[in-house]
Amino acid sequence: MTRRLLIFLLAAAPAFAAKPPAASPKPEEPPRLTSMSAEKQETSLVTGETILTGHPQFAYGSHLLLTADEIRYNPRTHTATALGHAIITDGPRRILADKIIYHDDTGTFEIGELRFGEFPIYGTGRSATGNRRSVTINDARISAPEPGNLVPTLEAARAYFTAGEKVRVESAAVGLGDAQFLPFGHFERSLHDSLLANVTATGGYRSSLGAYALLGLHVPLSPELRLGGDLGVYSSRGLMAGPSGSYSSTDEGASYDGSFRSGFIDDNGPRYTDLLGRPVPRHRGYAEWQHRQQLTDRLTLDGQINYWSDSEVVRDFRPAEFFPVQQPDSYLESVYTGDNYYVSLFARFRPNSWELVQQRLPELRFDLLPLALPGGFVERFNASAAVLRQDALPAAPANPAPGPDLRSDRFDAFYSLSRPIRPTNYLTFTPVVGGRITHYTDLSGAAIDRNDYTRALGEVGFDAELHALGTWNYQNQRWNIDGLRHVLTPRLSYRYIPEADKGAAYIPPIDRDVPLSSYLPPLDLGDERNIDDLHATNTLRLGLDNTLQTRDAVYGSRDLLYFNVADDLHLRHQPGESDASEIHTELGVMPARWLELGVYESFAPQNFTLREFNTGVTLHNGDAWTLRFASNFRRDELEDYLVVGSYRLNEVYEAITFLRYDARASLFDEQSYGIRQKIGNVWSVDYIVTLYSGDRRESHFGFNVKIDTIRF
Repeated sequence: MTRRLLIFLLAAAPAFAAKPPAASPKPEEPPRLTSMSAEKQETSLVTGETILTGHPQFAYGSHLLLTADEIRYNPRTHTATALGHAIITDGPRRILADKIIYHDDTGTFEIGELRFGEFPIYGTGRSATGNRRSVTINDARISAPEPGNLVPTLEAARAYFTAGEKVRVESAAVGLGDAQFLPFGHFERSLHDSLLANVTATGGYRSSLGAYALLGLHVPLSPELRLGGDLGVYSSRGLMAGPSGSYSSTDEGASYDGSFRSGFIDDNGPRYTDLLGRPVPRHRGYAEWQHRQQLTDRLTLDGQINYWSDSEVVRDFRPAEFFPVQQPDSYLESVYTGDNYYVSLFARFRPNSWELVQQRLPELRFDLLPLALPGGFVERFNASAAVLRQDALPAAPANPAPGPDLRSDRFDAFYSLSRPIRPTNYLTFTPVVGGRITHYTDLSGAAIDRNDYTRALGEVGFDAELHALGTWNYQNQRWNIDGLRHVLTPRLSYRYIPEADKGAAYIPPIDRDVPLSSYLPPLDLGDERNIDDLHATNTLRLGLDNTLQTRDAVYGSRDLLYFNVADDLHLRHQPGESDASEIHTELGVMPARWLELGVYESFAPQNFTLREFNTGVTLHNGDAWTLRFASNFRRDELEDYLVVGSYRLNEVYEAITFLRYDARASLFDEQSYGIRQKIGNVWSVDYIVTLYSGDRRESHFGFNVKIDTIRF
């Protein structure tokens, strides 16, 4: 364990290394006065000033422009004094005042009472000083975007607009309109970040939760760090609260970003049972952390940790986050990218006792990308060393007979050679030969106890492709078709891997075969991920790919249709396996930007049985409306139909809906109807009523109000 901890500390050390000091920027030369113009010009004999009136303009370079009702220029002090409706424009930045004093020898200015703007920031101030690179505004009031009653607004003793589109404030408070209710000492952020981008709010009613309100707040402590918390109040369950935050940096060569959130509650409501049939505890909570980092140009670090006190805590209190990922993953991975290879260090953990996890503590892996050798040969190689663990689930009503704990330390290596042969421009035939050796030690949990075992496997086979195409000069302006090209690619692959299941009695099946995918499994020995549960293979795979394309002015070509078919013939099949697999078919139709159709089907030719059939049709008319129909059918498992739509009623309101019909139960198990409201180009508010049917954990009725900030 000490060695493993040391490995991870060494991998993560660059993430916490001190940053090199930034080089001091070279002072920028002030722009020179390149032109001045006015309808009337005169010179004062007393002061020596040149006085310009009648739409006077001073241009400094190609970006800086000074205008006013009157401009007085003193050539001895190199000072331009703009009076009455004075405006200084510098690229996207604009400052308005009654008086602006500009020193063209230094490129600095002083301004009294002012208004200013640099999209999407607008504001006012008591006074300002600065130059092209930075501006300091005293007693600033800043809003984003235009000022309004519900617009995010900031008041600060001083605001500094710096180079790189950054704003830094001191003694600040943030709020809405005239109400500033969030005090800050100081912080810095990008001009393009919303002032309330770190505020989330949701509320509503569900019969299982009662009336509820959720609030999230992150305080920007620095440009890289935002800390705060999430608070949920549920009238039927209690109070859920926990710290949260996010962090990021875009420094060149060492960028990173991440976030964490949590929530803990003393649950007083109906908790029912968890995934294993055990009563859900009263004290519940979750904690989540995600991290992504570019340590160097070649080295990355990614990871996430997800702790759930029980399998239902996120489902009960944050269903929107639960349904996309119902069993969370916890891992850390660092990858070094070489010129033609990858080296990765990967670890997977099990923080939750209710889920079965194939842990890696850790796995070190080397992957050589296909490499061309003399004589036209291509080699592949990968190797890994892993400490594998799988702890059995605890005994529970839904798991009365827990299996054994599985343990193994595994070294695995694969090498293959292939030789593409192209007798013609349209035919490629590639013989393949490869081998895989796997050594196990410290075995525990297999059918037969043994301390170590070594397995050596070989494969032979080939991949063949035939390329054919036809073109037609067909034109159709209505469908934006500029010529047609049909690409036809028949494919034929064969792999023979004898005795791949040998040693199965000695190997704990941690990385095992889980036939849950609807698609054909990997055929090549080097692509198999179920290393501990391999099966002998003598399989011929047939495939036919069709693609219909047209010219595209932006991308060169655009797919109008694809139709792919594939099937496996098992020359040697496993017990219970047919001589042929299901025939898998994919169809996609995209004749226009506003129409997309997708179909997937799996058909058993032995008894003419449809195993799986999924469809999706999407229609949309710009941002005016969108409508999607979808269906999912898997024999003896599910059959449902979905409708998702939105319709823009006007500039402010949009209708949204989601319907799901369960044909097996003959009911709509979920219906959502709502209105999305845009407030002042700042807020997006969803009002959604949800109805649930059937035997499920969720409430039968829910009303939700969700508030999001619109990013500018």
